[in-house]
Amino acid sequence: MAAELDFSPPEIPEPTFMENILHYGLFFGAIFQLICVLAIILPVPKTYKMDTESFETKSAEVVKKPKLTAISVNKKLKKETKKKR
Repeated sequence: MAAELDFSPPEIPEPTFMENILHYGLFFGAIFQLICVLAIILPVPKTYKMDTESFETKSAEVVKKPKLTAISVNKKLKKETKKKR
């Protein structure tokens, strides 16, 4: 009875190229998801928030100035064309 039992390991075929890509791709995907979750959980330093607020106010002031000059230039051109008529 003991001679009839076969305890040898089953033959496992070698993984194909596509199976290897899938295997490692799943690992990289899991690592990427963990990094994303940690980025949400970990707090952002407050100094970064202060820098962005001061940058936003400076950039808003810079943007307003060219708009005003562009409007005044357009008005001057319109006045000149009216004078020529």
